[in-house]
Amino acid sequence: MKMDQKEFIVNGVSYIVRSAINKDAKNLSEIRLQIDGETENLDREKGEGYIDTPGFEKLIKTDTENKRNLFLVAVMNDKIVGFSRCEGNLLKRYAHKVEFGVCVLKDYWGFGIGTNLLKESISWSDSNRINKITLNVLETNNKAIELYKKFGFKTEGILENDKILSDGQYYNTVVMGRFNE
Repeated sequence: MKMDQKEFIVNGVSYIVRSAINKDAKNLSEIRLQIDGETENLDREKGEGYIDTPGFEKLIKTDTENKRNLFLVAVMNDKIVGFSRCEGNLLKRYAHKVEFGVCVLKDYWGFGIGTNLLKESISWSDSNRINKITLNVLETNNKAIELYKKFGFKTEGILENDKILSDGQYYNTVVMGRFNE
C-alpha cells in the first residue's frame, strides 16, 4: 500500500518518510547490506540473506499492491537513510495483523528516524483496520524496547537462546505486540 509523504525536522535535520518506489530498489539493496554490518540488533550478518535490486523491486511491487503491506523509506538530502516494512499475511486467521521491522543507517541514529517510521506504520495500521502489529527485538536493544513500550507494545514472549552474536554468546529475542481494538 502507498501513503503520502511526510516531512520531519528533528535536532535541526530535515527528512521525509514516504512509500518505497521502484527506483529505490538499488539503494535499498546497498543500504540493507551496510546496515547489516553496522549492528548486531538485526537478524543478519553482513551479506546474509542478501536481496539484490530485482529482489527489492519485487518487494516494492508486492508491498505497493497489497493493502496489508507497507514499505516506507526515510530520505535525507535525496539519500535513503532508513526503511521499515509492515508485512501482512494472506491467511484469513492472521489477516488482522502485520509484522513490523525497521533499520536505520548508524550515522543517522538520533534523529528520530526509526521513531517516525514506527509512528507512520502505526498510523497506517490503525487507519486500515489492522488490529495488531508484532515485532521481534534483541533483548539487549533496550533503547528499541523502551521505544516500542512507549507506543503501546507489550512483551508477549521470550525466545530463549535464540541468537548467537559475534561474542559467541547466546541471546534472547523479545517478541512484542501492539493490539488496537
